[in-house]
Amino acid sequence: MSSAPCIGLLVPPAHGKVPQDGPMLYGDRFRFIARGIGISAVSPSGFNPVIDSIIDRALELRDAGAEVISLMGTSISFYRGAAFTASLREAMAEATGLPCTTMSHAIVGALRALGIRRVAVATSYVSELNERLVDYLTGAGFAVTAIEGMSITGVEAMGQVTTQALVDLATRVHARDPSAQGVFISCGGLLTLDAIRILERQLRVPVTASSPAGFWDVVRLGGWDASSRGAGRLFARQPAVPVR
Repeated sequence: MSSAPCIGLLVPPAHGKVPQDGPMLYGDRFRFIARGIGISAVSPSGFNPVIDSIIDRALELRDAGAEVISLMGTSISFYRGAAFTASLREAMAEATGLPCTTMSHAIVGALRALGIRRVAVATSYVSELNERLVDYLTGAGFAVTAIEGMSITGVEAMGQVTTQALVDLATRVHARDPSAQGVFISCGGLLTLDAIRILERQLRVPVTASSPAGFWDVVRLGGWDASSRGAGRLFARQPAVPVR
């Protein structure tokens, strides 16, 4: 058994696999374990049947040795509004007795850490989720300068979106209002690490995305060093203190 800190992840797909960004960012510095929630689609109708199972899956992670837990789904944690997001995190922590977070908390922390207040947003989502994301970000103190989604609802389809498609979409939303101080790519199922590197180089502004921000956030929640060489501005060495 590895002596590395054990981090528990609740992931939307039923397969319950650890998203590849974690090992890519941190190698063997941490041991990640995951449980799948089993959403049928990235939409409110896909979330509603499984949202009440989150606490049970979190308890499974605790019993498997997790020291901290994150719900690694952005839209499933913001789609019912900020009050629900906060209450969900509190319920997870109360049930498990562990530090808990969500990907929606993570993106707020990441944007604040990067000094982004005016943000251009690219997503995989349908328009209904885009509207709810704007509400969530606005309520957290951000100004969304532009938002555009890909209208994808298939869970597995998210991982098939190419880096170039993400770069093109993010470049387009940033160009709509160049006063945006940074870019956010929303959806934990998108593979964004390469796109972040390209966009930060081309746009010369900080860029973050759901999955990388989620890993950064949960690592910091445990009090560990979340830096990762070559992974973009968010992963430059910072004190291991969660930004809320």
